[in-house]
Amino acid sequence: MTQIHEFSALELADLVRRRELSPTEVVEHALARLDRLDARLGAFVTVTPELARAHAAEVEQALTDAADDDAPTPPLAGVPCPIKDLAMVAGVPFRAGSAALEGTIAPADDGVVTLLRDAGTLMLGKTNTPEFGLPPYTEPDIAPPARTPWDPSRTAGGSSGGAAAAVAAGIAPVAHASDGGGSIRIPASACGLVGLKPTRGRISPGPYGTDGAGLASNGVLTRDIRDTAALLDVLARPWAGDVFTLPGPRTTFLDACGRDPGRLRVGVLTTPVIDADAPVDDACVAAVARTAALLEELGHDVEEAPVPFPAERWASFDVLWSVLSLTAPVEAEAERLLVPLTRWLREKGRSVSGVDYASAISLVQSTTRESAATWAPYDVVVTPTLARPPARVGELRDDDDPAADFAAQMAFTPWTSVWNLTGWPAVSLPLEEAEVDGVRLPVGVMLGGRQGGEETLLALSSQLEQARPWRDRHPPDTEW
Repeated sequence: MTQIHEFSALELADLVRRRELSPTEVVEHALARLDRLDARLGAFVTVTPELARAHAAEVEQALTDAADDDAPTPPLAGVPCPIKDLAMVAGVPFRAGSAALEGTIAPADDGVVTLLRDAGTLMLGKTNTPEFGLPPYTEPDIAPPARTPWDPSRTAGGSSGGAAAAVAAGIAPVAHASDGGGSIRIPASACGLVGLKPTRGRISPGPYGTDGAGLASNGVLTRDIRDTAALLDVLARPWAGDVFTLPGPRTTFLDACGRDPGRLRVGVLTTPVIDADAPVDDACVAAVARTAALLEELGHDVEEAPVPFPAERWASFDVLWSVLSLTAPVEAEAERLLVPLTRWLREKGRSVSGVDYASAISLVQSTTRESAATWAPYDVVVTPTLARPPARVGELRDDDDPAADFAAQMAFTPWTSVWNLTGWPAVSLPLEEAEVDGVRLPVGVMLGGRQGGEETLLALSSQLEQARPWRDRHPPDTEW
């Protein structure tokens, strides 16, 4: 008999809609699973059982009202979906992974939270994130590290590490996430999940957010591509005053999963981009090679792609990232509570002049144009998501030498931030696995698309998922 946590988000919503499961049954199952599994995973920093139960009651009433009025039901009614602690949920602690924000209670829901709630999802709590979402590991001072359920001695990635751990362990079928340099795709690879970073402007930051340099986007982590598409349909809604806007899909993003992608031109790149000397594990290269062979079997034209720009051009991202760290709302007297990496980044940011920042913005734009010209022959570019399988907890963080910490981050993730710099969409898929020290670990493969190209990525990802299914792979010791 299939258990509640084995269903996808769309399957759960269908069962709830047909009254074969109630939202209360779903939320109680999820909360019980959270209680049993989270102590060794560090997925959550705040658990909100009463709020989750209240949401379930609201959804049950909405289903009753819809039946009485013959009206449509919310598309994700009864689906558990925790929120990353970089987004505000009204009345719930908001710490963004930092002791400097201890005691902060969110005054309102962020836009993505409003959309997820309107869609009928149930908010179990806030998921773990590193301080202000800055590194690709989730090891904040205010909470235990987030660990991949595949091997709890290893990181769940970052900065959406808690979200990824929750989904991979089956606590929730989907979780809110966000990505400013790979923070959806990195934990997707570490935890064996689907992680899509949408095109810049696809998902609005909402009425209380800002776009800044346009590096970051909200999104989700899921276990299958159809759930990713369904959540994108929910979140890709404009808000008044949006700076970046895009035309919508032909019909829906979910529909795109059922389309034939056609014969695509695919470029394959395993050479590191942002750190030319980064060592790349053989397992990550092999994962891309196997994916390239599968793409050829599926009828696509595959060839080696060139590096899109010299590694030193990435310095423009570095400038924007360090200035971004300064935008975190930290009072001067609370600076001492920040982790060494954050303090180091903020000091770097303070040294950036207005001219430096303007020059970095210009260089990002010219680099994006250069990348577009270099990769013009390709509909999709395939790379490893990470340069190696998930690192051990504590292996990347270096409080004694934040510069070395940052260099290790670059070597760990030498492709992901390219897609934040350009603003184009990219998705990490759990297509491969590798045995490391006697433990089976997921290895993500990243597909990068063109501006506004989510429909192509979703169609191709669905084709790959059908050809090489991953849904029945589960981490050990997580009660599947």
